[in-house]
Amino acid sequence: MNKKNILVTGRPGIGKTTCVRRVAELLLSRGVNVGGMITLEVRERGKRIGFQIIDIQRGLRGWLAKVDALGKLRVGKYTVMLDDLERIGVAAIRDALENAHVVVVDEIGPMELYSKKFKNVVWNVLESSKPLLATIHVKANRYEFGKRILERKDVEIITLTLGNRENMPAVIARKIANLLSEKRLIF
Repeated sequence: MNKKNILVTGRPGIGKTTCVRRVAELLLSRGVNVGGMITLEVRERGKRIGFQIIDIQRGLRGWLAKVDALGKLRVGKYTVMLDDLERIGVAAIRDALENAHVVVVDEIGPMELYSKKFKNVVWNVLESSKPLLATIHVKANRYEFGKRILERKDVEIITLTLGNRENMPAVIARKIANLLSEKRLIF
């Protein structure tokens, strides 16, 4: 089976999101329609206060998680903002599944896994013929959903390190472009 789903993992702060953003930029520059969601950390006065979700195609933004927010769903000091995750993140993934060549999901991790809608749409992408480029939390195997993803035969796991993170975006973009070419989806 062809490994059409690429999951980027590695320790926190290693550059997973940066890698995925660069891959998306490289693919877009070659005319590939890329959609989905990216998660960016937000800092104030040098302190991380939360994470924003961004719809790659529409530019819509919302909060994935914030410190000092009201709510029951928590990961560490962060309150998960389930409404924004589903309204912006899940919608972006669903739209990419329907309209893009490649679906990006940044990240499959503890915060996102609170959402059944998120898990369902990610699974739908995995089951589709479209390539998935995702980041996955380094400890995803602690969660049943994470284990199910990591055990799939159509998944390639790439662990970012200080030694490979600069070259990896070009390597991954080439893998995806080759896959799309084989499927005659583009090029």
